[in-house]
Amino acid sequence: MSIGMLSFIALLPILTVFLFLVVLKWPASRAMPVALVVTAAIALFVWGTKMNVVAAASVNGIKTAIEIMFIVFGAVLLLNTVKESGAIETIRQGFIHISPDRRIQAIIIAWLFGSFIEGAAGFGTPAAIAAPLLVAIGFPAMAAVLVALIIQSTPVSFGAIGTPILVGVNTGLANQEAVMKAIGDMEFTDYLLQIAANVGLIHALVGTFIPLIMVGMMTRFFGKNRSFREGLRVWKFALLAGLAFTVPYAIIANVLGPEFPSLVGALIGLMIVVPAAKAGLFMPKDTFDFEKRSEWEQDWIGRLNNEQVNLQQGNKRISLLNAWFPYVLVAILLVITRTVTEVKTFLTGESVTILIDNVFNSGIAIKSTPLYLPGTIFLVVSLITYVLHRMDAKSYKKAFSDSFKTALSAGSALIFAVPMINIFINSKTEELASMPLVLAEGVSYIAGSAWPVVAPLIGALGAFIAGSNTFSNMMFSLFQFGTAESIGLSASGAAVVVALQAVGGAAGNMICVHNVVAASATVGLVGQEGNLIRKALIPMTYYILAAGMLGMGLVVGGFNIWFILYAVVVAFIFFMMSNRGKTTKAEKQISA
Repeated sequence: MSIGMLSFIALLPILTVFLFLVVLKWPASRAMPVALVVTAAIALFVWGTKMNVVAAASVNGIKTAIEIMFIVFGAVLLLNTVKESGAIETIRQGFIHISPDRRIQAIIIAWLFGSFIEGAAGFGTPAAIAAPLLVAIGFPAMAAVLVALIIQSTPVSFGAIGTPILVGVNTGLANQEAVMKAIGDMEFTDYLLQIAANVGLIHALVGTFIPLIMVGMMTRFFGKNRSFREGLRVWKFALLAGLAFTVPYAIIANVLGPEFPSLVGALIGLMIVVPAAKAGLFMPKDTFDFEKRSEWEQDWIGRLNNEQVNLQQGNKRISLLNAWFPYVLVAILLVITRTVTEVKTFLTGESVTILIDNVFNSGIAIKSTPLYLPGTIFLVVSLITYVLHRMDAKSYKKAFSDSFKTALSAGSALIFAVPMINIFINSKTEELASMPLVLAEGVSYIAGSAWPVVAPLIGALGAFIAGSNTFSNMMFSLFQFGTAESIGLSASGAAVVVALQAVGGAAGNMICVHNVVAASATVGLVGQEGNLIRKALIPMTYYILAAGMLGMGLVVGGFNIWFILYAVVVAFIFFMMSNRGKTTKAEKQISA
C-alpha cells in the first residue's frame, strides 16, 4: 500500500472526530465513542496492531481519563469552596475596582494568571482554574472556556516547569545517532537550549498578539454587537499585556533555558499589568460588559452560571487577601512540588506510585502518581479554605457534591476520548510506524523544501491527537529533525524546525479534545465541545501560519520574504477583525 493511501487511512480517526464533533455538532459524549471504534478498527484490521496492544492502550487511556477527571474535580471543588464561603464575591468586587471592563478582566485572569498556572502545572490546569473563576465573576460559561482555551498556546511550551522541552523534545532526540552525528562536538544539553531559545523567540513574536485576538474573539461571539472591533479598542492595553509577558519570557528562554519562561514571565507580567490597570493606563474610552443574563444565548450558559453565590456565610465579610489566599496557595504549592527536588521525589517515589508493567504482555505500562497530580493540591487547598474561611459543614458538603457531579459529566466523553488517542499513538507494528508518524511522513512528501512552513501544523496535530504538547514533542521531534536534514538543513536549521514542532504543539492545545472537554466540564457546559473547537480554530490557525512563516524566515536567514509574509499574516488577521462589525443574518447561521 502506498504512503499516500496509508496517510489517508491514518487521517481517518482525526476526520471522524472533526466530522461528528465539529461539522455535525455532536456532543463529545456521542462523537468520541464513534471515533474510538473507528480508530480501534483501523489499528486492528489495517495496521495489524495486536489485540493485546489495543486493549492495553485502552486501559491506559481510561487511567489517564480518571486522572483528568480528578483534576477537574479538584479545580471545581476549589472554586465551589470559595463560592460557598462568599469569598468569590470579594474577588468579583476586587476586579471591579481594578476595572469593570470584561476585556481587562479576561486579560488579567486568563492570559496572565492562566499563563502563570501553566508555567507551574501545565496539562490543562490553567483552563480548569481560569474558566470557572471567570464564570464566577459574571462571564457566560462558553466565553470563559473559549478565552481560557485561547491562552493555552504561548505559555504551553514552557509549561509545568519546561516539561514539553525537557521531557518531550529531550525524549524524542536524546541519544539518537542522527542527532549526535549532526551536532558534532556540541553537547546535547547545549543543543536543547538552542531549541528552547528558538521556541521562546517564535512564541514571543506570535504570542504577543494573543491577548488582543482573545478579547476580539470574546466581543465578536459574546458581545451585544457581535463585533471584533469592540475587542480591538483595547489594543493598547492588550499589547502591553502581551509584551509584559513575552519579552521577559523570551529573554529567560534564551538566557536560563526552558524551566521558567512561562512561570516568571507571567509573574512579571502581572506585576506590570495589574498596577497599570489600576492606574487607568492604556485603557479604552468605552467599558465592555456582557448583555443582561436574560439576553444570553442558551448555548452560552453552563450549570455554573445557574448557581447562586453564597453572600452570607454568617454575615461575615472576607478580606481580599483572604479571598485570594486559596489561589495564591495553589500557585505556591504547584511551584514547590515542581521545583523542590526533595518534595517532587517524595510525591513521585516508588512507595506512592501506582505501576502496572507490561499490561496484557503488550509492553505498555500503566503508571500513576496521584499525590503529584494538581487535583491533589486543589483538594488540600480546598480543605484548608474550609477551615480558613470558617465554613459550615452543610455549605462544604454542597461544594463537594456539586464538584463530584461536574467531574462525572466530564467522564462521559473522556472515558472514550483518551483511549482512542492512546490506540492511535500505540498503533505501531513490525511493518508500519504508528499512525501519527505515517500521517506526518505523508505530509512531508507534499511539503518538500517548504517543510518549515508545515512543521507547526504537525505539532498542532500531535497535540490535538495526544492532548499534550509534551506527547506531541515525544512523537514528532525526531521525525521533524530527520525531515529537516532530508531537505538539506544544518543542525541549527533543524533546531528551528524542532522548535516549530514545539510551538505548533503548544497551539494545538487550544483545540485538543480532552482540554476542551475538561474545561467545559468545570463550568457545567455540556455538549458544546464542537462549537468551542470551531471558534478556537481561528486563533490556532493564526498561530501555526504566523509561526510557519517566521520559522521559514529563520531557516533562510537574513531579512527575507518570509518575514514579510509573517507580517502580512498578522496584518491580515487584524484587518479582517477590524472590518467585521455587527453580525449579519448569514454570519449568525454560520456561527450557530
